Amino acid sequence: MHTKLLIALVLAATSGAALAALPPPTPAQVEQQKAKKAIADAQAEKDKLALLAKMDQLTANWRGRAGAKGWTVNPPTPLPAPVQAITAPALQSAPSGQPSGQLTVTGAQAPITSEKAGTAAPSADTKTAPSPPASTVKTK
Repeated sequence: MHTKLLIALVLAATSGAALAALPPPTPAQVEQQKAKKAIADAQAEKDKLALLAKMDQLTANWRGRAGAKGWTVNPPTPLPAPVQAITAPALQSAPSGQPSGQLTVTGAQAPITSEKAGTAAPSADTKTAPSPPASTVKTK
């Protein structure tokens, strides 16, 4: 029992060192990270193209053998080009609904209300506390 407590105390004492902030990366490290990312992105694109080519090759091979074996081969389903919103990277210059990421004058002057904090009326769908039993009902 005491060893578990001692281990817990040692872990708690040493966890502060793990939370220490790391120094910001140097410009050379930032450039090195960018270069690694560019290499990884290029390799990922190359791998993706190789996978697509292999899938096309396997499909053509299967379709060629399926006809010879008497299997029913349906024509491939044509796929529309992907929508730009799906293929484009998600770039957003500011939070939605706030120009330049700044709170508008109206938003800044609005009172902060919260049901949890008690500064707003409860919602209509909030459950009410149950009422006490009637005096004619016998309870234990």
